[in-house]
Amino acid sequence: MNIGYCRISTDTQNDELQLQALKDAGCEKIFSDVASGSKSDRSGLRECIEFARSGDVIVAWKLDRIGRSLKDLIETVNTLKSRDIGLKVLTQNLDTTTPSGMLIFHVFGAIAEFEKSLIQERTAAGLKMARARGRLGGRPKALDKKQVAVAESLYEDGKTSVSQICKTLGISRATFYRNISLKAA
Repeated sequence: MNIGYCRISTDTQNDELQLQALKDAGCEKIFSDVASGSKSDRSGLRECIEFARSGDVIVAWKLDRIGRSLKDLIETVNTLKSRDIGLKVLTQNLDTTTPSGMLIFHVFGAIAEFEKSLIQERTAAGLKMARARGRLGGRPKALDKKQVAVAESLYEDGKTSVSQICKTLGISRATFYRNISLKAA
């Protein structure tokens, strides 16, 4: 029996292409998830694997729909293999029920892991270069030093309420108290 598995990352994405491809591949039952690939808890995949019996084949549209990383993919395929369940991936024309399919699975998985490592490496290098140019990243401060000084002097003066100071500066009370150093009375 062919059992389909479909995953999209967010509710705003459309799974129709995957579902149609799985139906065209002869899937009699289809499980699905709406979850990021980085999430380890994908109930649809778990149910799909639990539903499958010896001799069944789980069909997915792309390899990245099944696993979060090379390690995760290999664990999933080994779990399926130990239960005599195959895996077919439509877009990569991959079929783990054959020896050549298993070889191709490992090659594709290694390439995907290599690509992920390159992206992480490039991102780290880009952040390092940005820091070298003086860009720190992160959320900008709500108040600059001049605004903090104004807020402190208004507060210490005692004539302006905290609510009025916050309204004037366009900040919340939490931001006020987080940024203002209050002198002990």
